[in-house]
Amino acid sequence: MFFRLVEAAGVGPGEMVVEVGPGLGGLTESLVEAGARVQAIEKDRALWAYLKERFAGRPVELIEGDALRFDWASVPEGSLFVANLPYNVGTRILMDALASGRFARLVAMLQREVADRLVARPGSKDYGPLSLKAQHLAGVERLFDVAPGSFFPPPKVTSSMVRLIPRGVPPDPGYFRFLDQAFAQRRKTLRKNLEAAGYDRAAIENALKALGLDPRVRAEAVGPEAFRALYRLLSGSALPPEPPAEGPAPKADGG
Repeated sequence: MFFRLVEAAGVGPGEMVVEVGPGLGGLTESLVEAGARVQAIEKDRALWAYLKERFAGRPVELIEGDALRFDWASVPEGSLFVANLPYNVGTRILMDALASGRFARLVAMLQREVADRLVARPGSKDYGPLSLKAQHLAGVERLFDVAPGSFFPPPKVTSSMVRLIPRGVPPDPGYFRFLDQAFAQRRKTLRKNLEAAGYDRAAIENALKALGLDPRVRAEAVGPEAFRALYRLLSGSALPPEPPAEGPAPKADGG
């Protein structure tokens, strides 16, 4: 399984790879065998000590610390992110790493439900702020699912591997906050959610009309381009249109 993560990320000799939560070092070993230079972040002191001994003299830098507090700006630009992420905090770690702009490619193993949200399209029950934010920053691809029995001990949920190719655009905090507001209460209309967030009702209705959207539309039915246009109309932001759909092509196809 680990070699598929390495393959999907297109890891080659000399590549700088950041890994989060290396555990006993199975993925780390695969990365080293592929010729990568690895920077592994491990929170557990006992595991960190074990890994320090296991990879002594090899191109692995072990960082003892919490990835939620890691300074992603310290990572060399153009590095790769490859990780089997912990379920409880994996989404935040992946999005922080993506938003940093330091990575050429990100490949991660996550809970399948999170992968569903990352790749969701308008009209899906999984479509929401996470879908829009991730897809604004990157081309997102779900590669395959991994059954619980592939892990020891087996988790209670199915995992999925995802690959993200950054588009080269920085995150826009105002736009991302706008997306959270738009989906604040999924049963309510988009207009009501935005009104509750402080936007003027007449301005919302005029913007929806200008975009050809039904005033009763709910957020999950609105596509990414319409959301960007709506944000520009309501905030006066110069948020640029979505960049080309394809980012830099990975060196190898792990799908």
